[in-house]
Amino acid sequence: MRVIITVALTLVTAIIAGRRILWLVKLIRSGKPAKGRGKDAAPRVVNDAEEVLGQKKLLKWSVPGLAHFFTFWGFLILNLTILEAYGALIISKDFHIPIIGESQVLGFLEDFFGVAVLCGLATFAILRVRNAPARKQRASRFYGSHTGPAWIILIMITLVVLTLFGLRGAQMNAGQFPFGESKWTFASYATAQLFGQGDYNEGLATFFLIAQVAVVMVFLVIVTYSKHLHIATAPINVYFKRLPKGLGPLLPVTDNNGDPIDFADPDSLDEDTVFGKGKIEDFTWKGYLDFATCTECGRCQSQCPAWNTGKPLSPKLLIMDLRDHLFAKAPYLIDGKTAGEGVEPAFSLEGDHGAHVPEAGYPRVEGTNVEQLMRPLVGDAASFGVIDPDVLWSCTTCGACVEQCPVDIEHIDHIVDMRRYQVLIESAFPSEAGVMLRKLESKGNPWGLAPKMREDWIKELDFEVKRANPGEKLGPEIEYLFWVGCAGSLEDRSKKVTKAFAELLNVAGVEFAVLGKEETCTGDSARRLGNEFLFQQLGQQNVEVLNSITRAEPLKIVATCPHCFNTIANEYPQIGGNYEVVHHTQLLAKLVDEGRLTPVEPVDKKVTYHDPCYLGRHNKVYTPPRDVLGAIPSLKSEEMHRCKDRGFCCGAGGARFWMEEKIGKRVNVERTEEALGLDPDLISTACPFCMVMLSDAVTAKKADGDARDDVQVLDVAQILQQSLTAPPAPPAAPEPEPEPEPAPEPVVTS
Repeated sequence: MRVIITVALTLVTAIIAGRRILWLVKLIRSGKPAKGRGKDAAPRVVNDAEEVLGQKKLLKWSVPGLAHFFTFWGFLILNLTILEAYGALIISKDFHIPIIGESQVLGFLEDFFGVAVLCGLATFAILRVRNAPARKQRASRFYGSHTGPAWIILIMITLVVLTLFGLRGAQMNAGQFPFGESKWTFASYATAQLFGQGDYNEGLATFFLIAQVAVVMVFLVIVTYSKHLHIATAPINVYFKRLPKGLGPLLPVTDNNGDPIDFADPDSLDEDTVFGKGKIEDFTWKGYLDFATCTECGRCQSQCPAWNTGKPLSPKLLIMDLRDHLFAKAPYLIDGKTAGEGVEPAFSLEGDHGAHVPEAGYPRVEGTNVEQLMRPLVGDAASFGVIDPDVLWSCTTCGACVEQCPVDIEHIDHIVDMRRYQVLIESAFPSEAGVMLRKLESKGNPWGLAPKMREDWIKELDFEVKRANPGEKLGPEIEYLFWVGCAGSLEDRSKKVTKAFAELLNVAGVEFAVLGKEETCTGDSARRLGNEFLFQQLGQQNVEVLNSITRAEPLKIVATCPHCFNTIANEYPQIGGNYEVVHHTQLLAKLVDEGRLTPVEPVDKKVTYHDPCYLGRHNKVYTPPRDVLGAIPSLKSEEMHRCKDRGFCCGAGGARFWMEEKIGKRVNVERTEEALGLDPDLISTACPFCMVMLSDAVTAKKADGDARDDVQVLDVAQILQQSLTAPPAPPAAPEPEPEPEPAPEPVVTS
């Protein structure tokens, strides 16, 4: 009878879960091609080992990370106990795994990880109660998550472990325990003592054997139909992630075959080529895998600058909306359903989608129906869109979501792809951004100023700045081409940084040249906004100029703008530009280390450093700016709570610099308040857009009386320059004028 029950449970589970798994595989494989995802197997295996086996990203959050670490490893180790249970049910009551099955070490490990899993589950329960969305609302990272199914999973895992210890205790008393009556199996021994001796232990063992197999089978079925599907999909998703240093470049727009689109060759495009993602079926199989893998943990949501300032964008809810829409629409995509056939809702968690939080778009239309088929992917509530435009355009592309995601979902790629469709096909985007795009098209810079004005800052220096002319050879004495950028040459505050950096290079004896009016915007803002066509146009113009400059050694470029730095270094290779690029803080740190720049003048002030997103998270440059500040005498540095890979955005990225911030609190104000909370004299950064955003917020705070009048926002280069230049001596007090001698008395003669 035990064998029949076991086999029946297993077959039913295999049929139910197997059908679901096959359906999911079919659905994910129906996505469009994502070429190159399987290349470089060796680093992918290493990364999988670090992130899955080592739980590297989860451990960034110590308490939940440790709880998940022990729960994960508990699952791996306790798989052996499931094998032992099957053996005891089918083969013999005293079954043990060959060779290792009677080892006291194995028995201890199974007990230890069983207890560790229970501790981890208790931790998860406490965290969920403390962060209950019903009480904390948007402040809870679980806001919008499926909290009901999460509790069911916690209960099921608890039952798996409790039935395990019940089984082992009864087996020990019945003489069927493969490890004998040993205190090494401490938890099993304690359970055996609780049960006491008696013939009933054999019956208890049978009960717990069947109970454990039944609980495990039910758990497996629930997993395949819930967010805990990530138990199976996460290792696959992590393996197929992009593997750049940092977050890497945006992916190019691709055609239906997964090949990059060259907008300069329109004849190569098919009639049905889609620019970006306008429907759920436009996403790649990797996108589908991302959606299915979301754990709803809310780490991305808790770090998102848009969400933290009252905007509707939650990276978690965005992925959940896309997933639920995909699952609901799946019968039309892979099962042959048509708009004329009414079907019952299937493959969705209807009625519990985040308790229908207002920020979620999928619940506007739920279930598998014609409305689900016909609804737009991006649209407001009136059009029943899956993703609201306010959600889509709130993103600053800061990368906090991707950095924090423990299963490597690529939120930014999906957001920008949807923006591309809105811009290139629908022409639906914020009007202010349209002004910026027109200026880029007409003048080559987002301010719309004349190209010749890019050289005005040079006139304010007291030394010669060499020019690099397109089509000409660059002299061997030139060490770097200084890419000044639009902000660095045209925006007043940023021009001060440009001059400070140029003067530092001059002091260090570094020979450099600039392109001057031959520079054009790198296209970063256009690309993040979604206008890939304009990005390629601007980028190819710059690549042609840079490639036309000849020299004996490869061209080395230094940039003060992280957005220019990121675009030229990481994205221009997609359009034929391969260069060695460094950020100015990296070069300054190198010059200080080599002794070519020696800070000598004390700067007796307190500074806090703000990490630019496109320098820090996107390119992992955290140390050089801090090394420069650390070399300045008497300068005291203090970190903000949100710094380095958890740094908070200034609000300018993703082309948000050019758009009005109409919803919630301003992101730059939120960040500036955190900085001012440390009572610094200086707020330092290393990005012209961060400079503007932070300066504007500090000015507003000064006007409100919430900041000292002497607080300054300065670039790292400006502070270093202060330490190299002695402050002018105060003018000497004028000597007092001598009192006039009294006039001689007149001589009276008689």
